[in-house]
Amino acid sequence: MAARLNLRELKKQRTRNALLRSALELFTSQGFDRTTVDEIAEACEVSQRTFFRYFANKEEAAFAVQEMVESRFVAALRERPLEESPFEAMRQTVLGTWDALSRSVEEVIPVELHMRTYQMIESTPSLLAAHLRRSIELEEEIAQVIAEREGLDVDSDPRPRVAVAAFSGVMRTTGRLWGAGEDASVEAIRALTESYLDHLKPSLGEHWRPGRSDS
Repeated sequence: MAARLNLRELKKQRTRNALLRSALELFTSQGFDRTTVDEIAEACEVSQRTFFRYFANKEEAAFAVQEMVESRFVAALRERPLEESPFEAMRQTVLGTWDALSRSVEEVIPVELHMRTYQMIESTPSLLAAHLRRSIELEEEIAQVIAEREGLDVDSDPRPRVAVAAFSGVMRTTGRLWGAGEDASVEAIRALTESYLDHLKPSLGEHWRPGRSDS
């Protein structure tokens, strides 16, 4: 019974991954708006109904891998040593996320396809709007984590939200610059991100907890 259940779940995961890969290949080659669910399903030789078993719509498929990466970022941030300042914890987490990207993304799709998808989202108005909305929600979640780390009330102390907004601003800027550049590698966006984040450290590199002040 357990073996049959595991085989069934494995088959479901393979079907989902195949649909996701086909969707992203089509989105990045012919455009998100021009791609239909029927085309995605046909590429995998399944029905449209099967697609909707795994994804509510095309947008959910477009952001599926990014959502996985973001979830792992938040989980990793929660695990950072409390000795690190809020900024350093976020910085180390995001750089670690880029370092581990190949391993985590390759479980689902090729990293090269994920990076092309990132660029496609940045250049598609409908997806960019959704991306900004999702970023706001993610910023709030990260601010809550930072506030908990520092023992602060996020609603009465503005520093967690301000710091996360600055941090996210850097991430959006580097993502846009990277997307417009010629080097679409993970190494390129990691280096660009690190360089820009280093400019924030002088103003955000300290603890806020009473009795703690790190330069």
